[in-house]
Amino acid sequence: MHPTLEHAIRQTRRQFLTGVSGTLGLAALSSLVNDGAAQDATRPLTGLGSLPHFTPKARRVIYLMQTGAPTHVDLFDYKPNIYRFRGTQLPDSVRMGQRLTTMTAGQQNLAVLPGIAPFRQWGRNGQWLSELLPHTGSIADDICMIRSMHTDAINHAPAVTLFLTGAEQPGRPSMGAWLSYGLGSMNRDLPTFVVMTSQDRELSCGQIFYDYYWGSGFLPSSYQGVKLRSNGDPVLYLSNPQGVPAPVRRSQLDDLAELNRIRHREVGDPEIQTRIEQYEMAYRMQTSVPELTDFSREPRRILDMYGPDVQRRGSFAWNCLMARRMAERGVRFVHLMHAGWDQHNNLPTQLAVQCRDTDQPSAALVKDLKERGMLDDTLVIWGGEFGRTVFVQGDVNAPRYGRDHHGRCFSIWMAGGGIKPGMSYGQTDDFCYNVVENPVSAYDFQATILHLLGIDHTRLTYRFQGRQYRLTDVHGEVVTPVLA
Repeated sequence: MHPTLEHAIRQTRRQFLTGVSGTLGLAALSSLVNDGAAQDATRPLTGLGSLPHFTPKARRVIYLMQTGAPTHVDLFDYKPNIYRFRGTQLPDSVRMGQRLTTMTAGQQNLAVLPGIAPFRQWGRNGQWLSELLPHTGSIADDICMIRSMHTDAINHAPAVTLFLTGAEQPGRPSMGAWLSYGLGSMNRDLPTFVVMTSQDRELSCGQIFYDYYWGSGFLPSSYQGVKLRSNGDPVLYLSNPQGVPAPVRRSQLDDLAELNRIRHREVGDPEIQTRIEQYEMAYRMQTSVPELTDFSREPRRILDMYGPDVQRRGSFAWNCLMARRMAERGVRFVHLMHAGWDQHNNLPTQLAVQCRDTDQPSAALVKDLKERGMLDDTLVIWGGEFGRTVFVQGDVNAPRYGRDHHGRCFSIWMAGGGIKPGMSYGQTDDFCYNVVENPVSAYDFQATILHLLGIDHTRLTYRFQGRQYRLTDVHGEVVTPVLA
């Protein structure tokens, strides 16, 4: 047979078998395998041999991303002097020419609106938090509150993208992908990087979860996040197709792996090796994922601690308990994204509902990890992409009003994993409008997370299109005062 014809036949046969395996539903391939870049793809699960750069404080991360931007004015940043300015125009000396979004740029009256719920002090150090967050108040001695976050992004998608990838434009690897690439997996039966999403029960927030929030960008495709779904199979194609028993599936995978190995010997494409690894991961997930999502053995006390929504699959509470279970099983980066905080015109009604949905599960996760001795090496992060304005959007005397986007300052909290507990860091002015002490940028935040994981953020790089890229781009300083 002519060599060219023989090569074409081999190509066609391989493509056919690969296509058949997809239609048979090889578990999770739509999430686990894509045609991405191939550099270092021969090490999809082991990480880089040079990492960590130094002894880590944290082994894993659980990031409770609150998209839509929680209002620091109402929840975290208590300013007792602001109440006497209620209803007055925000002073120009405070605004300092800050650009506004199109939603309030034409609004003539930028009236000051203090926090809509009372604040009180919690914990031994008297941490000021809203009474809308009593469960977070109960862990005040375990968290570090950073009140001096800031960002230049003013719209949701670019701001979330900046926090998660280090750039406002899509296309860069996400934080979880960087950690998967650098540190590798702690469990070969589950992905290194898992994503779960949820939304407030009234579906009041129009925020969209884009795939690039957890994508691998220009890193090999094996490092992207695997999204667990709230309906049907937790991962696409997790179940065997009807009429295909497990031994047949195992035989299919073995034959496909052998074809892939033959092809790899012929062309040397490292992405083929990645596919072999991910087919095997997918097969193992058929056993590990159903066990992971089965809460039947969780004590009643633990279920009650996470709140009434914990049995509702896909709720924030369900996802928080899932996060703890994944952390126990060695998942490196668990990323929960919860929408519902974009309160432009429903602040008086929706804020309390959103706090009820998220406050108890968030605090329960920290308590649960602490009880199990896991909080010391698990970094928990809670926060959004920016804050909300101290001035009201709309008319405070109308039935519906809210707050606009605000990047000049906002608050997040962190717990465990080498973070100093029971403290606050940074300050804003008396109007919760500008940082006046210890500013922390998105890049500083990322550099600090990597540091806690034993990574020098300037040295975790990947060469792409002739340039060495890193999560923090060319910025970022570790915020050392918050380190234990």
